[in-house]
Amino acid sequence: MFESLTEKLNLTFKQITNRGRLTEKDIDETLKSIRIALLEADVNFKVARDFVSRLKNQLTDDLLAQGLNPSQHVIKAVDNELKATLGSFTSKLSEGTTTPSVILLVGLQGSGKTSTAAKLALYLKNLYNTSPLLVPADTKRAAASDQLITLAKSIDVPFYTSNESDGTPLEISMSALNQAKQDGTKWLIIDTGGRTTVDTELMEELQEIKKTINPCETILVLDAMTGQDAVKTASEFQQVTELTGLILSKLDGDARGGAALSVTAVSGIPIKFVGTGEKPEFLETFHPDRMASRILGMGDVLSLIEKAEAVVDEEKQRALEKKFTQANFNLQDLLDQIRVLNQMGPLEQIMGMIPGMSQMKNQLGTADSNQKRLSRFEAIVLSMTPRERNQPVIINGSRKRRIASGSGTSVQDVNQLLKQFKDMQKMMRQFSPNYSALRGRKPKLPKLFLKQ
Repeated sequence: MFESLTEKLNLTFKQITNRGRLTEKDIDETLKSIRIALLEADVNFKVARDFVSRLKNQLTDDLLAQGLNPSQHVIKAVDNELKATLGSFTSKLSEGTTTPSVILLVGLQGSGKTSTAAKLALYLKNLYNTSPLLVPADTKRAAASDQLITLAKSIDVPFYTSNESDGTPLEISMSALNQAKQDGTKWLIIDTGGRTTVDTELMEELQEIKKTINPCETILVLDAMTGQDAVKTASEFQQVTELTGLILSKLDGDARGGAALSVTAVSGIPIKFVGTGEKPEFLETFHPDRMASRILGMGDVLSLIEKAEAVVDEEKQRALEKKFTQANFNLQDLLDQIRVLNQMGPLEQIMGMIPGMSQMKNQLGTADSNQKRLSRFEAIVLSMTPRERNQPVIINGSRKRRIASGSGTSVQDVNQLLKQFKDMQKMMRQFSPNYSALRGRKPKLPKLFLKQ
């Protein structure tokens, strides 16, 4: 989402890299470039104005005397302001004083509220090792209940079903709350109704539910791709429902990122989570400092580690890491590692979390094309014998033809994969502690992950 902003900010930093000191003219030109970059990223104009104003106050000779060159000083100052604009601190979910803790999800139609309810349920299930109860209280949208029930079944969490087909959202919520109390359920997530726009009927319905249910969290789900409309929506809901937090959905989309950078600064409501993909597991806790690091192209190693820990067998991963470090891995090892990456999220997102690799993301294809390439890779490897996967060097012409036939691909595809595998082994040797000849050079991304 932030690729364009990251690129323009890095270009601005590059222009002052070799300066001995910043003149007043340099500062003015740098601030102008940053302001334009923010506005082009669809950041609220008042937020952009205040951002640049505060930034100017930081660009003083006093801090330059601390050993930072002009470019480093500007990056540090921008990083500070990004964190402040995004919310300064990580806002966690609040637990209620009684059981269950009720989370009321609100939002407009099309914001991804129902799918976000399932993502949040899975997040809480993994965090507390107990399943929340999902409540479909959207009685307006056709098949809203069916969608939530289908999602609940897919992640193996319970869902509430009303005995009254014509129950109101409040009646459904109250009945579900009583059931949760009887069952000792720790968390209750209520998916409320949405509208195409904010209207009086919706607000009155939400006020009634909130007053009666008394949730510990009232969270607005916003579509990050709607830009400044998301900021306006947050302000309108806040006036009526007193929100405790926000969830930005579709942060993996192609929007410019203005909503994420503006919504907290304008509304004062913290972002608690971001949706980074369609799968139920693609929900991340929002960390302003980590997001600032991603925007500046400096990666997000902590989030990458957390993603890996959630899907990786630690003992198996240590063995794999040893093989990769020694460039002693085979095709089965590579297949196992790629499957882990698939569970962690889209490849372009993972790349953005690795320091120094975010600039390579434009070399990647679309999420669909990446998935097709990885599926083709998996089919080819699975068509090999265990010995061939362990010793690719034995794969001759007749073996290639058999592998191609078994995987529904061509001999050319098999040849391409084997060449890419060799290239990856060569690249991994560059990371080896015992390999010094190429130290200081930037390793190239293996063609396996590039547009083809």
